[in-house]
Amino acid sequence: MTNLIDRAREFATNAHQRIGQRRKYTNQPYDSHLAAVAKLVEEVADDAEMIAAAWLHDTVEDTPATLDDIEKNFGAAVAEMVEELTDVSMASDGNRAQRKEIDRNHSSQASVRAKTVKLADLIDNCKDIRKNDERFARVYLNEMGALLKVLGDGDAALFKRASKLHAKYTGQLSTKEADQSGSVDPDSNGAVLHGLDDRYFRRMFVEIFTAKDLAEGLLSFDDDASCEQVKRALKTHRREVASVRISGTVQGYIRGSDLSAGLCADKIKHFTADQVVNGSATFGDVIHVLTRHDYCFVTVLNNITGVICRDDVNKPMARMWLFGIVTILEQQLLKLVLERFPDNSWQQALTDDRLEKAREIQTERQRRNVYCDLVDCLQLSDKAKILLQDPVSLDRLGMESKSVAKKTIKRLESLRNHLAHSQDIVTHDWPQIARLSMLVEEMTRK
Repeated sequence: MTNLIDRAREFATNAHQRIGQRRKYTNQPYDSHLAAVAKLVEEVADDAEMIAAAWLHDTVEDTPATLDDIEKNFGAAVAEMVEELTDVSMASDGNRAQRKEIDRNHSSQASVRAKTVKLADLIDNCKDIRKNDERFARVYLNEMGALLKVLGDGDAALFKRASKLHAKYTGQLSTKEADQSGSVDPDSNGAVLHGLDDRYFRRMFVEIFTAKDLAEGLLSFDDDASCEQVKRALKTHRREVASVRISGTVQGYIRGSDLSAGLCADKIKHFTADQVVNGSATFGDVIHVLTRHDYCFVTVLNNITGVICRDDVNKPMARMWLFGIVTILEQQLLKLVLERFPDNSWQQALTDDRLEKAREIQTERQRRNVYCDLVDCLQLSDKAKILLQDPVSLDRLGMESKSVAKKTIKRLESLRNHLAHSQDIVTHDWPQIARLSMLVEEMTRK
């Protein structure tokens, strides 16, 4: 079983490395946190599946891997624990407090083994946040206290350790006067989207684009249909999945990759509540589901009639939605440049080569009788480079450091370029797609 742990460590480490994820405050490789959580679990349990889950506990939430990937590679028991350790709330569920309550209820129903891993996760995160971000620590400790109330049947030693740590840090902070004027809104996205017309933003990114625009119709079969029959139909219609009826009612689904001999009933997988959305659900909700699962199922009049997989995000409707978000973000960066660097002072932050490139674009636009200032001809990377020179701009963008800002802009630019050149955005840019969808949901949840 040691091999299981080694494979989990390698899988998780590679998954987080591929998206360049690092610890927020220390900039250490993200696997430093995973290793710390796994070590805490190892101290209290000789359970290879639980230790593997400790390594994998953030993989579904933060990387392109899904629960199906975890099950394929590590088995149902590990996948079940990872599912129990993965937040289920969506940005559209409300503010941070409302979402945390949903996730806390999810944790309350977790197995003892998953609760033990969660305790280890709380211990390591609590130390990191308390050491590096006192203002947010106040928020985190309140949330941790509420979460500890539902984790009491996890490992007794880790529960005691987490409770003592919570009490210690809460006591330390309570002796200091809270700086209310400088408190951090954990849901804040800075001022990068400040000034947008909320009604326009909501209509463009919530009301116009919905799940039914991406969904493909589901083939449906009775549970006594043969796997061979279903497999042929899926191949003919170029589908990956079909629904299964039991006594005339759709109650699950089957995947073409699972089919061999026998009947549909032998291969049925039942829908989970967090992979089914209404046809009017937002694209953001769909992407949230696809971050966890291979398939998002869509209901019409309370009947599951459609399915969306990640590759459907490459469809024109989703690409238009994403390109619109990127365009608005880029426009907001330009506004910030003009605000923070008046009278063309921004030019000092760019090389002569980049300024010359902007002048060439300006000349070409003017040749076509399009009026524009030189600043209007800057590329996304140019605007980012200018703003990175200004600490106030970094704060307004919600970035804690230049390195984080550079990586964020680089990923945004990658997505924008792949969108513009009709490249596969799902394979290359899934983490950024997930972040943008969360951003939009947070902006429009009021």
